[in-house]
Amino acid sequence: MTALLPHLLARIAQDGPLTVADYMADCLLHPDHGYYATRDPFGADGDFTTAPEISQMFGEVLGLCLAQTWQDQGALTSFTLAELGPGRGTLMADILRATARVPGFHTAARVHLVEASDTLKRVQRETLSANDVTWCDTVADLPNAPLFLVANEFFDALPIRQFIRAGDGWRERLVGAEGNALSFGTSAAMPVDALSDRLGDTAEGDLVETCAPALAIMSDVADRIHRFGGAALIIDYGDWKSLGDTLQAVKGHAYDPVLAHPGEADLTAHVDFEALAGAAAPLSTSRMTPQGVLLERLGITARAQQLAKILTGDALENHIAAHRRLTHPEEMGTLFKAIAVHPDGTPTPPGFDP
Repeated sequence: MTALLPHLLARIAQDGPLTVADYMADCLLHPDHGYYATRDPFGADGDFTTAPEISQMFGEVLGLCLAQTWQDQGALTSFTLAELGPGRGTLMADILRATARVPGFHTAARVHLVEASDTLKRVQRETLSANDVTWCDTVADLPNAPLFLVANEFFDALPIRQFIRAGDGWRERLVGAEGNALSFGTSAAMPVDALSDRLGDTAEGDLVETCAPALAIMSDVADRIHRFGGAALIIDYGDWKSLGDTLQAVKGHAYDPVLAHPGEADLTAHVDFEALAGAAAPLSTSRMTPQGVLLERLGITARAQQLAKILTGDALENHIAAHRRLTHPEEMGTLFKAIAVHPDGTPTPPGFDP
């Protein structure tokens, strides 16, 4: 029995079954037993590895993309350079290193990291100890200023709700209890206003996921960019429209039953990029682009060849494997997608199609 399970069972006994969103929120962010509150989950010693941990090239080319976008918008003399859910700080460290020689970029940038986990904040402080960084608990704490932002594997960890089509209504998927174990069930059928537009493209029994926190955060980011300028690069796994059960747990670099180890496994769900684009209005949104295509357009292969010249043996083999893992269609190249949002009338960030 995990440390969080008795808390969940007691909550269900008192209040009834939990929404999937409530279950995810407790599993990931419970102050005493939540996954992100109690560990550094990244890298070989953690439960999963993100793109920035695979290779420095990922952050380097995204950093130069942001710098070019900043130049295309007039090289603003002061702006917020922000990351949502910055993990161990590796991505921001690579962005800052890659942009160090861009004239005026570092002088104008005010680095902000949006992070809810005190455990990860400590790791980020070590990674970025040579830099002047401000930490924020939420997007709402970011300055009212031009905003150039990146979010990699951030939105996938936000709590979702799941609804199953039932006639002209929906049954919500819920987490209940059977003895000392958790189990899935459903509510009675009901209308769901937020899904009224999905009655035309779903069938009986189809499952659709919604993520209200993602839309609220995206709307807040977009409001700042609309008022002050900037751009946001969103990279995550998902697709243009939600359809099907994508909730998954990962523990020890392997898939785990979603209800098996609450608080001890990472929980994620695929991102609905269409919903994010809608929440970003009135900003312009690029076409959704596979990660591999984006990285190739941004010059990752040329950078890989440059780095390969100074590597030999196992280091060279690992470098080649990292490039393949980030870009190849059979690995992360098509599983992960990206969109860019920017003010209407400004150039689309490099690597993205309008």
